Order: sequence, then C-alpha cells, then structure tokens
Amino acid sequence: MPVLEQVQDDVKTAMKARDRERASALRLIVDVLQQDAKFGKGDEVAVLQRERKKRIEAAEAYEQAGRAEQAAAERFEAELIEAYLPQQLSDGDLAELVDAAIAETGASEQKQMGQVMSALMPKVGGQADGKRVSAAVRQKLGA
Repeated sequence: MPVLEQVQDDVKTAMKARDRERASALRLIVDVLQQDAKFGKGDEVAVLQRERKKRIEAAEAYEQAGRAEQAAAERFEAELIEAYLPQQLSDGDLAELVDAAIAETGASEQKQMGQVMSALMPKVGGQADGKRVSAAVRQKLGA
C-alpha cells in the first residue's frame, strides 16, 4: 500500500477516534504527499524525510525561543512522520555500507567525500538521514 493511502486511512481512523490533534497532523502529511504526487516527483520517502527534518528544526527553534508548547507539537508531528519512513539502518549496517562505498570509489581523503556520498546515498535509500551518513563517511575518511 502506498504511503499516501496509508496516511489517508490513518486520518479516517483518527477522526473516528475523535483524536483531533493526530488527525490534523496527518492531514498536513497527506497534503504534502498529494502536492508532491501532483507535480510528478512521486518520491514519498524523500518528501517524508524533508518534512520530518523541517519539524525537528522547527522544534529546536521553538525550544531556543522558550516556546515549549509549540516545540512539543512539532516533535509530535515529526514522530508521526517517522512512523511512515522505512526502518532506519543500524550503526553497524551503515558502517558496512560506508566501507563498501569507500572501497568502490577508492577514496582515501576527506576531499573525496563527495564521490563516496554519491555512491552511497542511493544504496541507503531513505534508511538513514543524510547528516548521519555524512558524519559516518567523514569519520571513516579520518576528518
């Protein structure tokens, strides 16, 4: 079942349960997924990752501004989005993929990080945040 259909079903379930907060957050996710599908991109995982990242950054900004209630709402939405993302890679699995990509590209220095990332990100396929992958590559290349 496509992610969009799953989220739409979950909106209906939340509405029947009279969980307004959850239904509202899920509607926002449906809207973003529908917009992406309409404009022909169709990469639901990338959309969900982008939206999750936005919510996490917004929560951090709200916390720094002393607005705990808004930060909690953003974190709630980020957790909802996370439930629709593929299961994240373990640190060990990510390290194996990084090692394989480094061997494949023959990279040995920090300045070759772009080559490694280009080879690695398609293999990760939304199972790890880009920031996390970048940090793992940077560590392996000895920066």
